[in-house]
Amino acid sequence: MLKATPTPGKTLLNPADHTLILIDFQSQMAFATNSIDPVALRNNAALVAASAAGFGVSTILTTVAKKSFSGPMFEEVTAPFPGQALLDRTSMNTWEDAAVIEEVNRIGKPRIVLAGLWTGVCIVGPALSALEQGFEVYFIADACGDVSAEAHERAVQRMVQAGARPMTALQYLLELQRDWARGETYEMTTGVAKRHGGGYGLGITYAKTMFNAHEG
Repeated sequence: MLKATPTPGKTLLNPADHTLILIDFQSQMAFATNSIDPVALRNNAALVAASAAGFGVSTILTTVAKKSFSGPMFEEVTAPFPGQALLDRTSMNTWEDAAVIEEVNRIGKPRIVLAGLWTGVCIVGPALSALEQGFEVYFIADACGDVSAEAHERAVQRMVQAGARPMTALQYLLELQRDWARGETYEMTTGVAKRHGGGYGLGITYAKTMFNAHEG
């Protein structure tokens, strides 16, 4: 007979077991993104970046042709990582860039979490490549975008069929926290949610203001 225990599932993420790679959140890439509203995209990218920085997740920021074509990375993605270098590439597939892979190997985590533009090129490429090399791969679907809803959805399906695990930006934040009794990150988590968590964030603000509510 099966016996339940109060322990988390092995496929759940924690701050120490993965490397987050944020890819090509750049102006030129965003101009042609039509699968998600640009305001929602920027908000979700900010949510992911703030979550990772708050939990101390090993994070790689990478751009493509930053100075010659694609432009700067979104300020809301870089701001949580002051002073961190952006690894600029020529390759559309981040996994084919030697500097990025050197950093992945230096960090040495078995799981890779991806978010960026565009889903069908710059996320599919590293997702399939990392899976083939034995990494577990997750991607934050609502912090990715493509030139059309069709392009985004086909890319999502292709990655899922290959074994990558989709999640959302808010899910990423809450999975890293996972227990409101973790007081050391409670204020950070609810603060990120209040700024970027949409209606959920408004609900936190309301409950704390009106009733001094506290999840823990």
